[in-house]
Amino acid sequence: GRTYDEQRFSPLNQINDKNVGELGLAWAYSTGSGRGHEATPIVVDGTMFFTLPWSKVVALDAVTGERLWDYDPKVNPEHGRNACCDVVNRGVALWKGKVYFGALDGRLIALDAATGKLVWEKQTTDTDKPYTITGAPRVVEDKVIIGNGGSEYGVRGYITAYDAATGEQVWRFYTVPGNPDEPFENPELEKAAKTWTGEWWKVGGGGGTAWDSMAYDPALHLLYVGTGNGSPWNRKIRSPGGGDNLYLSSILAIDPDTGSLKWHYQTTPSDTWDYTATQHIVLADMDLDGKPRKVLMQAPKNGFFYVLDRETGELLSAKNYVEMNWASGVDMTTGRPVETGAGDYSTGPKLVFPSGHGGHNWHPMAYNPQTKLVYIPTISLPSLYVPDAKFEYHPGANWNTGVDFAQVVALAKMAPLPPMFGTLKAWDPVAQKEVWSVKHGGPTNGGLLTTAGNLVFQGTGGGNFVAYQAD
Repeated sequence: GRTYDEQRFSPLNQINDKNVGELGLAWAYSTGSGRGHEATPIVVDGTMFFTLPWSKVVALDAVTGERLWDYDPKVNPEHGRNACCDVVNRGVALWKGKVYFGALDGRLIALDAATGKLVWEKQTTDTDKPYTITGAPRVVEDKVIIGNGGSEYGVRGYITAYDAATGEQVWRFYTVPGNPDEPFENPELEKAAKTWTGEWWKVGGGGGTAWDSMAYDPALHLLYVGTGNGSPWNRKIRSPGGGDNLYLSSILAIDPDTGSLKWHYQTTPSDTWDYTATQHIVLADMDLDGKPRKVLMQAPKNGFFYVLDRETGELLSAKNYVEMNWASGVDMTTGRPVETGAGDYSTGPKLVFPSGHGGHNWHPMAYNPQTKLVYIPTISLPSLYVPDAKFEYHPGANWNTGVDFAQVVALAKMAPLPPMFGTLKAWDPVAQKEVWSVKHGGPTNGGLLTTAGNLVFQGTGGGNFVAYQAD
């Protein structure tokens, strides 16, 4: 993200909309893997650091492409069974001469940035449970912050802070409550437990894994973390008596010193569609209604673009940035989406927009303070949801969603699929409207970088690297 606000904006303008056409290939590096590549490279003092499938780390000379060192954490291949969406990794963090990254098997690892030699490693997860790490850590005030994944398989999500120098655990914040018959880890979870019913801790652990997005405001001293879907997805199974199921699909503002919760905003109460709020969080300062505001912006899977006051969590605006049918809008008084019923698959199959892939997924968006636009790699793709009438919880390397995927496949074969495509959208977060867009042939396309040269860069699912005029 370049900076703590995660804007993915480069202030450099030597390459701009007048000369970008002169760019050509300088060098290429073959990674030797045909699996999913999702990392954002980081370049520091002429060295490029990035991760590969199976959590491998590489350091290259950024000018020549020469390999300086690489590190293989030697993840047991059997652990790939626990990864919902391939053995990917989204990158490293750098701090005071060390490289930090999470391994698929739940380890947090620190390397010497100059040599690639191991400094320390910590097992952050219970190895008897199907946890994974695919997200990049963040370093805040000499603490390395890391979450995890695994909600599809049945785990309880949490975020942990470790001392950057020693690897010792400083604090841990669980995103959903555990067994209410046992002591709560903190008061926030006692409050959250009142929004759950049934025995969720036995039928999937609750979920809420923080598998990707974070941002930090040094002035407010707040760490922002996005949380994921419920486990199982189907809320009628997960929490049969109803309830919002805090803190699923939420943005959490956390004190990075103590791990205590300062505020939360839940984008999708009692989520039942895999509408995570783990998508990219961007911080910016902008004028709203004639007043300067410190805002937090997110385009999570559920299809709404949110602008929040990042000091208080107050909802400032929310509008849909893709086609949707599950909700008609967001109630600005309560902050809750207004469900239409079109997404209620508790009694039978429903075709829902957007899909569980989201209107936007892990591919990072970017904000340009010069154009004052947010650039979003959006997805236009519905999901068919069919309730699993014979659901039984199977702990371990089995999907536990409460959705009958065999019936989904069978029904999908009986009717033509709706159009599926992706779009690069330039979004005005003040007016909450699209300014311009570029339609792509496929639904899944790369994350974004915007620059002071009036440019937006994107890699497409079709294999092209493209520069667009940011304005």
